[in-house]
Amino acid sequence: MRKAVIDLGTNTFHLFIVELEDGQLKTLYKEKIAVKIGKNGISKGYIAKDAMKRAVHTLEVFKTVLDQFHTTDVIGVATSAIRNAKNGQELLDQIHNSTQIEIQIISGDREAELIFEGVRAAEAVDNAPQLVMDIGGGSVEFIIGNDSQIFWKRSFEIGAQRLLDKFHKHDPMPASSVNEMFNWLEAELQELKTAIEKHKPIGLIGCSGTFDTLVEIHFKQTGEDRPVHPKVFELPIKAYRDMHRDLLIQDKEARLLIPGMVSMRVDMIVVASCLISFVTDLIPTEHITACTYALKEGVLYSMEHKPIAEKQ
Repeated sequence: MRKAVIDLGTNTFHLFIVELEDGQLKTLYKEKIAVKIGKNGISKGYIAKDAMKRAVHTLEVFKTVLDQFHTTDVIGVATSAIRNAKNGQELLDQIHNSTQIEIQIISGDREAELIFEGVRAAEAVDNAPQLVMDIGGGSVEFIIGNDSQIFWKRSFEIGAQRLLDKFHKHDPMPASSVNEMFNWLEAELQELKTAIEKHKPIGLIGCSGTFDTLVEIHFKQTGEDRPVHPKVFELPIKAYRDMHRDLLIQDKEARLLIPGMVSMRVDMIVVASCLISFVTDLIPTEHITACTYALKEGVLYSMEHKPIAEKQ
C-alpha cells in the first residue's frame, strides 16, 4: 500500500510518498518546494494573492506526482500560516477544486504531538526527558518528553517568518534588534522556561529546516562525510555558537556564500538562530541533536502505531 503526506508549511510545502512493506516504511519520493505562503501577509493575518497562486500551482504539481506513483492514501495537513489566515479556508477550497486533494488544518497542539511522533520514530529519544524544538515559518513547537510519554507541549506563533518581519528589518541584523528580540522572547516564552524548570530536560533536539541547514554548514566546515540515510546528528554547542556569531555579522550576500547554506533559508536563518541561542541558554547540554524526522514522518507513524501516551 502506498501512502503520501502533504505538509503545507508556512515556508515550504512537502510531499512524502512511502510504501508499506512488512510494517516498515520505504521512501519512494520526497520533495520540498519553497512556496513561502507567509510572505507579505502572515503578520497581517492573511495569505497574499500571489502566494495563493504559488500554493495552488504547487499542489497541482504534487497531484501529478501522486498519480504517477498510483498513491492510494493521501493525507494533507496545513499548519500555522493557513490556520491563522482569514482566507486560509479559501486557499484550501481552491486547492480542492483544482486537485481534489483534501487538506486538513491541524491545531498547534496536534502539530506538536505529531512532530514528537516523528522524533520518536527516528529513535532520537530514550528514557530521559528531552526538549524537542521545531522552528517553522509561522509557529515554533516545543515538546518535553521521553520514549514513552509527553510531559508538556506547546505551539507558539513565533515562527521565523514572523520574527523576520518583526525584528530583522536591516541586514546585517543590528545588535539593538538582537537585544530587542531576546527581551521579547523572554516575555513570550515564560511558559517554556517554567516547563523546563519543572521537567528538567537533559538535552535539546531540533527538527526541520534551520537545524538541517546548520548541520550541513557544520559538515562543510569540518570536511566530514555526511551519512547517506541520516536520521540524527550531533551538533556541538561550540560549533553552533561559532556559526551563530558569524551569521549575526553577515549580510544576505555573505550568507549565501557560506558552504552548505540553503538558499531558501538564507533570509530567516538569522532570527531562527537567535531563537536557538535563546533556548540553548536554558538547557545544560554540550550538543544539539538535529533530527531529520518531524511532522510528516509523525503523521505516517501515528497512522501505523499506537499514539504516544501523554502525562495527565
